[in-house]
Amino acid sequence: MKSISVGITSTRRITIDKPRTVDFLGEALRVYATPELVRDIEVSCREFLLGYAEAGEDSVGIGINISHSGATLVGMHVDIAITVTAVEGRKVTFSVVARDDAEEISRGDHGRFVVEVEKLRGRVAAKAAKIQQP
Repeated sequence: MKSISVGITSTRRITIDKPRTVDFLGEALRVYATPELVRDIEVSCREFLLGYAEAGEDSVGIGINISHSGATLVGMHVDIAITVTAVEGRKVTFSVVARDDAEEISRGDHGRFVVEVEKLRGRVAAKAAKIQQP
């Protein structure tokens, strides 16, 4: 992993489409779903870290703590602003603020760990082998 400095920021803009919304409240109340917000935050941080990854590296999420305090309608934009707040070896922590066209809708933090993909593949295969034994 290339050197990452605390304080570096990035913003990703997304448009809320129908697949990102809840459906259980009916068509009139299709708003941005919290699990989709979490996914979008993870993708934003992962894509940022890929810019610092060496060949064969990627990152995995290791924790997230966010609020989701505003209803965002289909067609609205959301800006997800991330800031690196800590770098401890391969562990990178971000603060996150998300705003739609009208207001702040989310705030919190997300942690990711930079992994060597082949090493992770080996650990996952070993775990799978353990549960497949009679």
